[in-house]
Amino acid sequence: MKNDRLSNAQARRLALVAQGFANPKRDGTASWTRIESAIGRMNLLQIDSVNVLVRSHYLPVFARAGHYSHDTLDQRTFGRRKRRFFEYWAHEASFLPLELYPLMRWKMERALRGTGEHKYLEKFARDQKPYVDEVRRHVRSNGATAVSDLPDPGDRTGNWWGWNKGKIALEYLFHTGEVTAATRRVFERLYDLPERVFSAEMLNAPAPSEDEAVRRLIDMSARALGVASEADLRDYFRLPVDAFKKALPELVEDGVLLPVEVEGWTIKAYRHRDTGAPRKAGTNTLLSPFDPLVWERSRAERLFNFRYRIEIYTPQEKRVFGYYVLPFLEGDRLTARFCLKADRQAGLLRVNASHGEEGIDAVRTAEAAAPELRRMAQWLGLADVEAAARGSLAKPIRQALKRA
Repeated sequence: MKNDRLSNAQARRLALVAQGFANPKRDGTASWTRIESAIGRMNLLQIDSVNVLVRSHYLPVFARAGHYSHDTLDQRTFGRRKRRFFEYWAHEASFLPLELYPLMRWKMERALRGTGEHKYLEKFARDQKPYVDEVRRHVRSNGATAVSDLPDPGDRTGNWWGWNKGKIALEYLFHTGEVTAATRRVFERLYDLPERVFSAEMLNAPAPSEDEAVRRLIDMSARALGVASEADLRDYFRLPVDAFKKALPELVEDGVLLPVEVEGWTIKAYRHRDTGAPRKAGTNTLLSPFDPLVWERSRAERLFNFRYRIEIYTPQEKRVFGYYVLPFLEGDRLTARFCLKADRQAGLLRVNASHGEEGIDAVRTAEAAAPELRRMAQWLGLADVEAAARGSLAKPIRQALKRA
């Protein structure tokens, strides 16, 4: 593989290997070592509140590591004794390994100066300073605090997902690093002072300069993506344009990032100097809508010719593929998508719609997907899979499920 030009197939393989899809081990029940290795490929897990199937941060681990206990991950994300992750705004709200905390300090410092990425929060803090001070004092005096624990959380607003002023104030303090996520209560975040959640050793660890932190985050993004455009690299940790534009040419000049041309791409691309030249990569698995392999929709189109959009907020009558749709990775291609729902009362994984991509072998794709749907159901503790007669792949998937 030449450094300066990649076929689309080579680019796909680089992306899949980088994300931990080089024939991953998914049999049996995954150990923590296997789970940690899978997360290490991604560097973070995006958090989302939608729970029609399962909370989204569990899915990327399942896609790479196979069956595992949710409690195993919960202990590392929410627990005190075994905690390995912290929450912060990285690629949206995310769980990140504790080792990355120093690399986020500059973001917190920008927020304190009023030059961070969430301008609305910073404006609220300026306009409502006495109230923010009151919330800060409440957390300091009372410990782990949910919005509902505040004496005056206020009414819901029309801004920021309808948050009330208590939520906005706590999120501002979270943004600046003055509070952190101590744990969650039925997925509601509880906020506390960092020194009551993390070790003094971690909090006192030297933080790199903003320039160095951004360089290291771009380096990590390049390793995690395999091959990426400038926008892909910046999007992974949602880096500010000014800091990114300063760091990128330095990494190219130092030979850390190698410019490449990718077949079919009309924009500049880069790969990390440590990436290899995989001859094969891929697996059969279902992907979360917030999986790093597909969360940047334009990149999914460039790599896989797979046009993917979230339809959660689309009115039902206007949805094309369904409410909560998971792409299906078959080998090194995205060949289908399934609208899934966990019907826990009935003990069923409901496949509300099944759609195959144009030009696929529908029978072969259905035979590949059916065992993965059953694997998903088993992991979620559901007794069976039931597929509705909706979508271009509905008939073959229903037949394949009978044999899987």
